[in-house]
Amino acid sequence: MLKADVLRKKEDFTSIYKRERSVPSKFVVVFYRKNHLPYNRKAFLASKKVGKSVQRNRARRLMKESYRQLEEQLPQGWDFIFIARQTILDSKCADVKKSMEAAIKRAGILK
Repeated sequence: MLKADVLRKKEDFTSIYKRERSVPSKFVVVFYRKNHLPYNRKAFLASKKVGKSVQRNRARRLMKESYRQLEEQLPQGWDFIFIARQTILDSKCADVKKSMEAAIKRAGILK
């Protein structure tokens, strides 16, 4: 069974990208929009610019764990796309969490 809180459809991705609401940080770029649902939806992406599959998978794992730690603080009803940057490869989970938290605060979502 598929999880409801994961973005999968191409229409969802294009609608988030078209809104052009993004916030860069040192390790990730966050695209976001309001979804008017009682839960948040998210996607974690790492392009081939980040590295080979091992590095891309590590980048996604770092972003997922950082999001999991921040999830309680976030208000409900948002779509997020987290895109890894190359700088994420040499970082620790705590650094990625701080970077994601700072980006979400600059977006005005997290207080």
